[in-house]
Amino acid sequence: MLLAIDIGNTNIVLGVFEGSRLKGNWRIATRLAKTSDEYGILILDLFHANRLRADRIDGVILSSVVPPLTPIFLETSRRYFHSDPLIVDGTMDTGLINRYEPPRDVGADRIVNAVAAYQRYGGPVVIVDFGTATTFCAVSRKGEYLGGAIAPGITISSEALFQRASKLPKVALAKPESVIGQDTISSMQSGMLYGYAGLVDAMVLRMKKELGPAVQVIATGGQARLILSETKTLHEVRPHLTLEGLQFLYERNKKRARPKRRPVDKTTKP
Repeated sequence: MLLAIDIGNTNIVLGVFEGSRLKGNWRIATRLAKTSDEYGILILDLFHANRLRADRIDGVILSSVVPPLTPIFLETSRRYFHSDPLIVDGTMDTGLINRYEPPRDVGADRIVNAVAAYQRYGGPVVIVDFGTATTFCAVSRKGEYLGGAIAPGITISSEALFQRASKLPKVALAKPESVIGQDTISSMQSGMLYGYAGLVDAMVLRMKKELGPAVQVIATGGQARLILSETKTLHEVRPHLTLEGLQFLYERNKKRARPKRRPVDKTTKP
């Protein structure tokens, strides 16, 4: 089985695959202060709760946009799963032609999403990932990763509004009864939800002008379903798109992965 790990600024997403079948997946908070042991024990607890066996993991793949946590999870993988993880980077064979400048600057999560979307839908395709930042990525019909756009995520946008406007309260992201809010809370919810949906539609329409009309638009990330119903341009939500991309990349690059390490037997005979 394969353990896929995607380290984001807000959340870490984990998935376990048996072949191409996703057998379990979890989302945990990103915490820079946690040690490799703390993350290892947490993952083992998640395995136990879902009746998955850690000793059946024979490969690990890791993508990260949080550099300080990459060596932490490297140690977690080695200590608890006896595997050196395959780390997504600019040297990996993705099957896409990377047109970003410089190529190494594109985030690992953006490449992984682009790979998964192109494998499933072909091109041209636009991927909108609603994370800490909302990213828009474009892949051409020929399988070229062209780049895209980065906007503040809806959650950090709402938090900035609360923090910088002293008379405005902190409100939950939810759909209000009408666009015209009749109180402060519904007015803020309207601005955040419908305003953000407008941002998404405007960006996608501009990208479609450059890519051509026959473009699939795929959404993923924590807030994707909330936004989907209020947009005119998003076609489908794939909640596990990043994990699907990691599974594909592992299969494509597993010859680069080191063999699974055997646990060291520290017992001694009398």
